[in-house]
Amino acid sequence: MTKDPPSQDGLPVPQRYWSVLAIWLAITLAVLDSAVVNVALPTISREFQIAPHEAIWIVNAYQIVIVVALLPMAALGEIFGYRRVYLVGLALFTAASLACALSESLTTLLVSRVFQGLGAAGIMAINAALVRFTYPQRLLGRAIGLNAMVVSLASAAGPSVAAAILSVATWPWLFAINIPVGIVTLALAAWALPHTETTARPFDYSGAALNALAFGLLIGGVDLATRSERSYLGIALALAGLGCFVLLALKGRNEANPILPMDLLRIPIFGLSVATSICSFCAQMLALVSLPFLFDHVMHRSPAEIGLLLTPWPIAVGIVGPFAGSLSDRVPAALLGSIGLLLFAAGLAALAWLPVDATFLDVAWRMALCGFGFGLFQAPNNRTMVASAPRARAGAAGGMLATARLSGQTGGATMVAILFALNPAGGGEHKALVVGAAIALLGALASASRLLTPRSDAV
Repeated sequence: MTKDPPSQDGLPVPQRYWSVLAIWLAITLAVLDSAVVNVALPTISREFQIAPHEAIWIVNAYQIVIVVALLPMAALGEIFGYRRVYLVGLALFTAASLACALSESLTTLLVSRVFQGLGAAGIMAINAALVRFTYPQRLLGRAIGLNAMVVSLASAAGPSVAAAILSVATWPWLFAINIPVGIVTLALAAWALPHTETTARPFDYSGAALNALAFGLLIGGVDLATRSERSYLGIALALAGLGCFVLLALKGRNEANPILPMDLLRIPIFGLSVATSICSFCAQMLALVSLPFLFDHVMHRSPAEIGLLLTPWPIAVGIVGPFAGSLSDRVPAALLGSIGLLLFAAGLAALAWLPVDATFLDVAWRMALCGFGFGLFQAPNNRTMVASAPRARAGAAGGMLATARLSGQTGGATMVAILFALNPAGGGEHKALVVGAAIALLGALASASRLLTPRSDAV
């Protein structure tokens, strides 16, 4: 296939549809692997004869590597081309999935998960940029809405997919199933993904190192700080991570294409959209981590009932996401996001005061309200982040989009751990939902403030 002209406004049909199918399949694989392994941790820990806290690192290794590698992968996409980094990331993810499936010890599985995380980072960091170059500008909101729906449904389906596989096969098949899908997706992506212009500049190795130290020390430090026996060490590491962030920001102030995109963060509408995204995903994770404990410990529901009670949220997101994305092509994302996050906050507050003897319908409408509000916010906000950046910096914008999401989710999960540690006798679940509602309100305020930004910054 010949290269598409860089100025072309999206891909022609039917190549556009094949390209977006490849994008969706790859991001589904990367997102699913963040969720499916959780279900198998007890089985893996028994087989490898390891403690549960050691088994958790099978999940943590994957997540931490993704967060650390997102922004450097986005920079590599701008230098070498988005499709090239996407293809390498997908190939690495597929090969690492084979290594995970063949692992016979915790060490080999952890190493394989690290490489799988690197591949997933290559997919996630470039995902939004490829969507932008696949669809014409007039359909960008709809495209991002559909993409957000795919990500939400993949994340929500993770436990169910894992349970289905484990009901008929052993845990290595959680990884082995990626191999045929990855190979097919790789062939399709190599044929259909758009070619884009590249930026002739060297890779910023020192910036990438500071980025890795910043995220690694901060995440590791906060994790240690939630354990009372190592709290001082954790606080020290977290402060060191924050120091690295400051150095990284100072380093990028006068650079044209910094690893941490300070040039984009100085665009008011972009910076406010990042803040809105972090708040929303932090509130989301405060709810999604605490709600299973609320349903189990307080309401005494069975695992099957808990899964059913959680279902209305992702269903509502999946229904509203494409509609909100299309609407954002005509209605300001600041308005849609503010309304969505206000509804989201109301849903979280309603869940916080849920009666112990609540019926399924009592829970369902509250969960659906959260999903409706979150879905109304997510796609328009993502569209603003991607479209407000110059086309040459689409990779950095997509990297920040994924980084904001994962940073918010990590922060929310950490807050739940802290609230549970501070309330050992119970009540942490309700407090987590109240804090989530408050943070969602902060996100709504950040979203509404975008209405005051100059029109020239909005796309």
